[in-house]
Amino acid sequence: RLLLAVLVLALVGIFLLWRIDSPRVERFRAQVTDRFVPNLDWAMAPVTGTINLLRDFQSYQRLSEQNRELRSELRQMQAWKEAALQLEQENARLLDLNNVRLDPRLTFITGTVLADSGSPYRQSVLLNVGARDGLVEGWATMDGIGLVGRIAGVGKNTARVILLTDASSRIPAMIQPSGQRAIVAGDNSAAPPLDFIENRELVRPGDRVISSGDGGVFPAGILIGQVAADPGGRLRVRLAAD
Repeated sequence: RLLLAVLVLALVGIFLLWRIDSPRVERFRAQVTDRFVPNLDWAMAPVTGTINLLRDFQSYQRLSEQNRELRSELRQMQAWKEAALQLEQENARLLDLNNVRLDPRLTFITGTVLADSGSPYRQSVLLNVGARDGLVEGWATMDGIGLVGRIAGVGKNTARVILLTDASSRIPAMIQPSGQRAIVAGDNSAAPPLDFIENRELVRPGDRVISSGDGGVFPAGILIGQVAADPGGRLRVRLAAD
């Protein structure tokens, strides 16, 4: 009880001291505050730590959200990049087509592939141009880089192209720089063989293969591809057209 009474008296004294408005008392209060407040840092440490932890968590949340947004933007940029590459390839093909130098008396008709109607035994595609566009059976077809094949069937609005790789395809060709004549004979493989070469010793892998114009089948000078040798040593053509 004595301790309680002393404690109550001390609290009352502190209360009265804090209520007195006097310069001397004000200085005393300032001294007491300077004495004890710094020592309260240990009590504020858990609170400060909690506040800092909450701030760090909020910063982590913001970083996580920004990371998700950046990943989403990166995926979109990758999609745009792929689209840009496809457009660049298409543009290159069109530019190559415009730069082709053939006989000005020849007629050119531009179309696109509607469907690939090929099979292991038949290599052909269907075009979206036909007789109404002036297309004639037997004409050569190109993709802007090299020879693709020949028109084998013409409808009013569509036409079928037999590709160079088809087993029925036979194209008279010239090999540069030697000037050797040969036949590009389709065999349903991606690289058709060169048959009936005049002098095989003059032909090397990497030589340029163009249409010879023999027989009037195709105009002369159309790029077909490059000479390549298969594992068996047989000379084939790595086609320029895709």
